[in-house]
Amino acid sequence: EIMLQQTQVATVIDYYLRFTKQFPNVKKLAAAQETEVLKLWEGLGYYRRARQLHAAAKIVVAEHGGKFPVDFEDVLALPGIGRYTAGAILSISQDQQLPILEGNTIRLFARLMAMKSDPRSTQNQKNLWKFSKSLLPKKRCGDFNQALMELGSLICTPRDPKCEQCPLMNLCPTFLNSLQSEIPVAAEKTKYEDINEAVVLVPRTIKGVQKYLVRLCGSGERWEGLWDFPRFLLEKEDAPSASMRGSGNKKRSESHSTPAQQLQDKLKKQFGLTAEIKPIDHRIKHAVTRYRITLDCFAAMSISGRLKTSKTELAWKTAGELDQLAMSVTGRKIATQIKRGNQLKMFG
Repeated sequence: EIMLQQTQVATVIDYYLRFTKQFPNVKKLAAAQETEVLKLWEGLGYYRRARQLHAAAKIVVAEHGGKFPVDFEDVLALPGIGRYTAGAILSISQDQQLPILEGNTIRLFARLMAMKSDPRSTQNQKNLWKFSKSLLPKKRCGDFNQALMELGSLICTPRDPKCEQCPLMNLCPTFLNSLQSEIPVAAEKTKYEDINEAVVLVPRTIKGVQKYLVRLCGSGERWEGLWDFPRFLLEKEDAPSASMRGSGNKKRSESHSTPAQQLQDKLKKQFGLTAEIKPIDHRIKHAVTRYRITLDCFAAMSISGRLKTSKTELAWKTAGELDQLAMSVTGRKIATQIKRGNQLKMFG
């Protein structure tokens, strides 16, 4: 249920199988290192879920003798578990008479109630929970709740619902009044903020082996608990255009320093390293929550200086050792390129 929060079943299956193989019971999960948990979660996103699941396992072991609680309030008190997740867990595993409300059932219930206003409003959420509770049978509540979610997922879809296949077709006022395209009321489109960032690959030969500088993202950072290459925010006017990437000698204007110069200063200030920064012809675009990020890659050359002490952990890792770290999605993409030998092109 934790993995399925905001994530589709098809995406979760392989992660679930790997995770439960590594942690077959709550005691093993509680005893694991957070880095091990995050490594298995890598790529699934919303990493806070993994940290909260780990924390919940520790509480189950410490306060419930290693047995998952069956009291609703005790389950609700665990990190990362809200009303829906608690209801789903206990109705499915214990056949407790508890309602659920998630994306698929919100859409299904909104249509069955002919709800013409935003189902996400506080009052409508109360009404939907009440409606969900009113439907519960006395037995097999877990099966019933799962059937509702499947009905919403497979039949009562957001667009072009398969109403002719729905067992509730003749009870649905939305169908009877041909309002499927209007109910539920659509959420406002997310307004994304465009930001530009740069990642700097910092190689160093240590005892004849080339390694790369990585840092552990700290508390409150985007990828807390994951490793990443040195990454810096670029002001929009300093972000390299497509024509500039691959050419480190061009200046955009006399009044602004180039991204490479900006990064040289940032690398010196944050890490204590002096280096010539050159752009790599590699750009990654990705979205995180409400941000659309353009990430340009740079390489540090002719490095000198002593690495400064940092608030977060720093390490020098070989291409092979990067495989053992739990990394951000973009960090993993870059690490994969390095391991494939593309660093020769990058630094050649």
